[in-house]
Amino acid sequence: MVNEYEIKKQICEIGKRIYNRNMVAANDGNISVKLNDNEFLCTPTGVSKGFMTPEYICKVDAKGNVIQANPGFRPSSEIKMHMRVYQKRPDVGSVVHAHPVYATSFAIAGIPLTQPIMPEAVIALGCVPIAEYGTPSTNEIPDRLEKYLPYYDAVLLESHGALTWSTDLLAAYMKMESVEFYAQLLYQSKMLGGPKEFDKETVQKLYEIRRKMGLPGKHPANLCLNKDGVNCHNCGGGCGSSEAKKDVAGDADLVAQITKQVMKQLGM
Repeated sequence: MVNEYEIKKQICEIGKRIYNRNMVAANDGNISVKLNDNEFLCTPTGVSKGFMTPEYICKVDAKGNVIQANPGFRPSSEIKMHMRVYQKRPDVGSVVHAHPVYATSFAIAGIPLTQPIMPEAVIALGCVPIAEYGTPSTNEIPDRLEKYLPYYDAVLLESHGALTWSTDLLAAYMKMESVEFYAQLLYQSKMLGGPKEFDKETVQKLYEIRRKMGLPGKHPANLCLNKDGVNCHNCGGGCGSSEAKKDVAGDADLVAQITKQVMKQLGM
């Protein structure tokens, strides 16, 4: 088993990669790693991820309370967001939050990453929805993130950035790289007249490859529950929670009832 000091060194190394790849500016971003059900390592607040050393790293419990932190360091102000992921996804071992330029641009524009345009993105990521805006460092972000956690391993945070999670730190970071690369290719292909999307049959073949590979995590290859048994890709950005779909259905029923009453009163 890797000891805590080695994990702290790995967090610092990933922090440097995020910083050097222009995925964060100044003190932005945060990283966490699960040690056990009640111990987590995380990056501190107010520190550049490109210049950390192991003594910067804090340890918190499952509620985000400090277990250990060296003088002058406090856990990331976004730790609530990380803890919600661990709470709802016991298979997750690490969470990474960053502000990669292209992915964050899509988040600011309100455009989810749902177009199936390259095999790697379809197999590794599936759809990347947008979690509705929440005020940073409050419970608003985890509350609005929660409904996406059972179905995805990466989300855009509206007007904020991107969040990825996986079984371990390297896998969570690689998902962040994949999200940014996918967003960049999608953006640049739009500049060239628009991407050519895979048809449904091609998407299904790619999903089958993923299933044969036995990749961990949540993915539309396992049938996205949000879409009532229909895979996410080619959904036109309509990926949402089951609760949201119920709300929409309820609203439709209400509109139909009101319309019926109005027509009756008008003698129609």
